[in-house]
Amino acid sequence: MQELEMAGQGSLRLSRKSDTIVVLEKDLSTEQMVLSMGPQHPSTHGVLRLECLTDGEVVTEAEPYLGYLHRCFEKHCEHVDYPAIVPYTDRMDYLAGINSEMAYCIAVEKLLDLEIPRRVEFIRVIVSELNRIASHLVAIGTYAIDLGAFTPFLFCFRDREHILNMLEWATGARMLYNYIWVGGLAYDVPAGFNERVLEFVNYFRPKALELQQLLTENEIFVKRTKGIGIMPADVAINYGWSGPMLRGSGVQWDIRRNDPYSIYPELDFAVPVPDGKLSVVGDCLSRHLVRALEIEESLKIIEQCIDKMPGTQGFDPRSAVPKRVRPKAGEVYGRAENPRGELGFYIQSDGKSTSPLRCKARSSCFVNLSAMKDLSRGQLIPDLVAIIGSLDIVLGEVDR
Repeated sequence: MQELEMAGQGSLRLSRKSDTIVVLEKDLSTEQMVLSMGPQHPSTHGVLRLECLTDGEVVTEAEPYLGYLHRCFEKHCEHVDYPAIVPYTDRMDYLAGINSEMAYCIAVEKLLDLEIPRRVEFIRVIVSELNRIASHLVAIGTYAIDLGAFTPFLFCFRDREHILNMLEWATGARMLYNYIWVGGLAYDVPAGFNERVLEFVNYFRPKALELQQLLTENEIFVKRTKGIGIMPADVAINYGWSGPMLRGSGVQWDIRRNDPYSIYPELDFAVPVPDGKLSVVGDCLSRHLVRALEIEESLKIIEQCIDKMPGTQGFDPRSAVPKRVRPKAGEVYGRAENPRGELGFYIQSDGKSTSPLRCKARSSCFVNLSAMKDLSRGQLIPDLVAIIGSLDIVLGEVDR
């Protein structure tokens, strides 16, 4: 046995057997490497760049860099009138445009102290829940394909197409709707819309169960997500998490239930949280399970709305829409439960202008992404893909 000192490389302990030298122990110095993931990377779900500090395959720190999709939404709001802001909210979270419109209109209507027709509220909830299901299908499908499962991706987009066709029939657009207006709707749903929605609910309910089983019973998918990116409930609350992210950590918080708006107080639905049987509470798999279970709750909400919706006699979807929106001086914060969490709008009015003095959007995607450092620390590089996918971010809302 002999030990050789090698310049700059520590020491090697060698064992000589005849003429063959076998390395028994190697103590070489290592250094950390900076690895840039994105912004042109499919698994970052948009133009997000992560600057990762790695020690071999282990990530010691991941710093998100934003701003590649910044479009000055908040500053732009100061130069257009209140109703004209609605189409721009569609373009923030472009996968859940109707939900974003509703959050903004709730804030303005609160500032104006408007009373909304009852049928309008029911229609708003129906199209919002349809949009929520479509958004969750994108989240689940793209998450599956990030981790190598191609079939669920096709299933999700097949069924999402039915929803987009119904929303196009009702609003005239497939993704950017401009349908929910301050005080009402652009127009009523077409004749036969409710019947077609119920047909979809009956068709999709077994498909949603099949989709959930396809992933939660897949050994590879479970191994890639279970115990990865664990976020304890107290830390999630301190970060300001909301939506499926917060519920995935075991906190039963849903604005539709805890700070109800529209007609949600009249509806019966559950707020799913993981029970720890299939996943580790707070991990990537928990966040996926919450989204999968929420689809069934949205179907229940839609059925109840169609059953309770008032008729069309004497109904005008624009009856409460003001001709000119000029709120009194003051400020307001309105929020709604979007597919990705709490979307809120803080609006200041000077009482003179038809445009907001200030319009600040509280993005759930931005807040959820802020915990990326904690989530990624000590994880392997391939697990970063699983963590980012579980966040379900849309960069249009992160950057605005």
